[in-house]
Amino acid sequence: MIESRYAKSFASDNHAGVHPAVMEAITAANTGDAPAYGDDEWTAALDDRIRAEFGAHASGFVVLNGTGANMISLSMMLTRRYEAIICPETAHIATHETGASERVLGAKLITVPAPDGKLTPGDVTSRLDVRGNISYVQPKVVSISEVTELGTCYTPDEIASLAQAAHDNDMLLHVDGARLANAAAYLGCSLRALTTDAGVDVVSFGGSKNGGLLGEAVITLRPELAEAAPYLRRQTLQLGSKMRYISAQLTTLLTDELWLRNAGHANAMARRLAAAVSDLPGLDIQYPVESNAVFAALPLEAITALQSRFLFHVWEGSVVRWMTSFNTSPDDVDTFARAIHDTLKP
Repeated sequence: MIESRYAKSFASDNHAGVHPAVMEAITAANTGDAPAYGDDEWTAALDDRIRAEFGAHASGFVVLNGTGANMISLSMMLTRRYEAIICPETAHIATHETGASERVLGAKLITVPAPDGKLTPGDVTSRLDVRGNISYVQPKVVSISEVTELGTCYTPDEIASLAQAAHDNDMLLHVDGARLANAAAYLGCSLRALTTDAGVDVVSFGGSKNGGLLGEAVITLRPELAEAAPYLRRQTLQLGSKMRYISAQLTTLLTDELWLRNAGHANAMARRLAAAVSDLPGLDIQYPVESNAVFAALPLEAITALQSRFLFHVWEGSVVRWMTSFNTSPDDVDTFARAIHDTLKP
């Protein structure tokens, strides 16, 4: 039997296992034969849950991974080859997807400095002075991450203001919602409040970071965009043949607010960790802890010492990122916090 050599990773919520209820759903779906490519009862059940959470006009399309979800979402919104995407310079599509937007979509990213990871309407409109100039790409889509790559969260009003700025200028708003559940848990609001009600056009909804095994969903909130999604999903290699196993996972997460309980627990563990170490000399929390991420600056020698025992990522320079997940326990956090204390002791 192979076992992980890490008792608990603080590097990513992608490192966590699968929620038991999700694993049970996968096993339950493994009964008899079922039509492929989404023509099955599990995907039909997911469609019902998506409409319940995001609104009657929402359409969901199951895909294999987050980058694929982003590429399909953006490709639905870009209709001309000279159109471009405005996003924060820290956005996942700009930093961690190996240039997929440029390579797969052929679209230029107009990146904007955002010290807290969040765009403002002014950031968007300030990039529109190239409109009508044939020597420049033409902005068509605004893309944000909720939660941002720095662990901060847009409020529903902030997203609504961005949607208004985009729509007033004949643009569309995309939300990379890999951790949308964590934002809703922090803000105490529904998934719909952060998307449909705020005027978002398309959202990439994450499952694998919140207790799933694999699979995400592209959710279109503007009906006229949904027509292209099945073709784009097939063309971009994101159509799972045995889709019932992915659909069953997402349906389970969207049933009885399992998504909220998982995300709320992960957030609480991040707050517990931040509270345990925030007063240590030589350690500085870099951003508000609004989700399941803690960014901290500490001496390089302390980072090296801690990484000999615990798995986590160095974000930049002497800043590290510590991530918690649905299955991070208080004991996990307390053990890690004690190690940080011991490492930073005079």
